[in-house]
Amino acid sequence: MSMDRLLEGIAAKQNPTVAGLDPKLAYIPEYILKESFEKYGETLEGAADALLVYNKGLIDALCDIVPAVKPQAAYYEMYGWQGVKALAETIAYARAKGMYVITDGKRNDIGATMQAYASAHLGVTEVCGKNLSAFDADALTVNGYLGSDGIEPLLSVCAKGDKGIFVLVKTSNPSSGELQDRQLATGETVYQLMGGNCETWGEKLPGKFGYSGVGAVVGATYPAQLDELRKTLPHTFFLVPGYGAQGGGADDVAPAFDDNGLGAVVNSSRGILCAWQKEKCDGGEYAAAARREAIRMRDEIVARIGEIKLPN
Repeated sequence: MSMDRLLEGIAAKQNPTVAGLDPKLAYIPEYILKESFEKYGETLEGAADALLVYNKGLIDALCDIVPAVKPQAAYYEMYGWQGVKALAETIAYARAKGMYVITDGKRNDIGATMQAYASAHLGVTEVCGKNLSAFDADALTVNGYLGSDGIEPLLSVCAKGDKGIFVLVKTSNPSSGELQDRQLATGETVYQLMGGNCETWGEKLPGKFGYSGVGAVVGATYPAQLDELRKTLPHTFFLVPGYGAQGGGADDVAPAFDDNGLGAVVNSSRGILCAWQKEKCDGGEYAAAARREAIRMRDEIVARIGEIKLPN
């Protein structure tokens, strides 16, 4: 099962983190921009080429120490079809390097439309009798607030293709409580209800290490809720944004983990992507700086949660 592969990668590398590939042109060293714009002009195609070159350098520097990457689709879509092509090529390159890929698309629809999203990002598309993969990520973030109509199409695709999903439960943004913290007539909050739904949906995608193929997005900026949900959602693996630039640290993410050091993968995007700027080093060092920050993040979290062990 898809999430099992992520857990195995985390244990093998003793690193429960994911590098968010959310590139902006402002993050990319000048020499990469210059080469791409010389080839394609100051165009969407030139910008997309720079994103891809930048991403490949990061992936090369991180693939032996970080188990997963999480490209955010919006940062590619803003450059049109050229950017979407760079997203597809980034996914393919990371997977070829042995990394688990979570596409952060937060897709949300129902029926045939959600089936199309599922086919595009996780499954196959039929063309003249042939089944072809469009993006072929390992997992996709989804918005479950349309209810089970928006989740069920994904579950069948995940079961057939060995894929996974992460459902938005308690997100890291400051205004998340406007909806997610609202108390229902049953006494539970909206996010608690959504977390319970993840447990139920996950019964269709069981995993060999106790975590299903239906994960939950729970932000590092809400450690009390992380702790609460870890206790009440024993089979739901967490994707934890909000570490680093958004303010979360090792103490904040620690409640997401179980006694084996499993249960979550923690995302850092700007902290890794912009490490070379924070260090004020030469742009040619951007990948090495990203690696140093990824190691620092790994060591900080593992020092807090302890050795990561797969259950027998």
